Order: sequence, then structure tokens, then C-alpha cells
Amino acid sequence: MDKWDARFMEMAHLVSTWTSCYTEGRAIGAVIVKDKRVMTTGYNGAPAGLATCREKGECLRRKLGVASGTRTEVCFAIHAEQNAIIQAAKLGISIDGGTLYCTHQPCSVCTRMIINAGIRRVVYQYGYPDDFSLELFREAGIPLERFDPETGGTIPC
Repeated sequence: MDKWDARFMEMAHLVSTWTSCYTEGRAIGAVIVKDKRVMTTGYNGAPAGLATCREKGECLRRKLGVASGTRTEVCFAIHAEQNAIIQAAKLGISIDGGTLYCTHQPCSVCTRMIINAGIRRVVYQYGYPDDFSLELFREAGIPLERFDPETGGTIPC
């Protein structure tokens, strides 16, 4: 058990409370860490300057009946992992070789960004219905670990 995993996962959960996503249960948070230092954070929400789903009073995906884990392009929000990576680029922070802690398993779009950003390890707590992302992590050789809140440790996926 690595005490740091529990601490950084706790931070990811805190960051998830900043979501502007309208859908209940879809508060996602991400923290990118390097050498036990937080580099960037991200949460799911509308792009800067655009109205959020909460402000609009509806979730586009729910309105259109889009199933979770499918058609990720049909959404006003940017995923937490994407926001953390974008924040690093915007601020000129290297995340190459870092670890990404996320409340939920990354989707396949985020997984491709994680691979190209040079993230070397991903820890998540809750699953997500996207088996293709698991295949991408395996092929890229990036360890994907599920955080167990009961033990504070991780389980390789």
C-alpha cells in the first residue's frame, strides 16, 4: 500500500466536486502527479467561457438518450483527464513520466491523450464502460491500476 496513492486519489475526488456537469453521478476529477508533486488538476465541465450544462438546465446526452461510454463527442463537457492535460500544456508544465489519478477509468479518447502526453501510470477508482481504453493501455504498456478505498492500495487491471 502506498500512502501517496490514497492521498492523491482523495485530491481527485475533491477536484471532482468542481464539476459543472449536470448529470448526477458524473462528477469526475483528475490529478497529474510527478515526483510526489501535483502538476495539474482537471474536472469535467464546459470549455472556458461557455455556458455549463447546469446553466443550460439540461444534459445534452440525457436529452438525446446517449448511453454512457458511447458517442463521447456528443457532450458540452471536456473530460477531467483532458482538462488536466490541457492545463499542463497551457501553463508549460511537463507531465511526461507522471502519474494520473482519476476518479473514473479513462475513456478511449482520454487514453490516447494520456499515452501521447507521456503519462507512465494511471490510477482510477470507478470503472467506465469502455473496454477499448483497457486494450489501448495494455498495448502502450502503461500500468492501469484500480484504487481500493478499503485498503488504500491499488490492484493492477
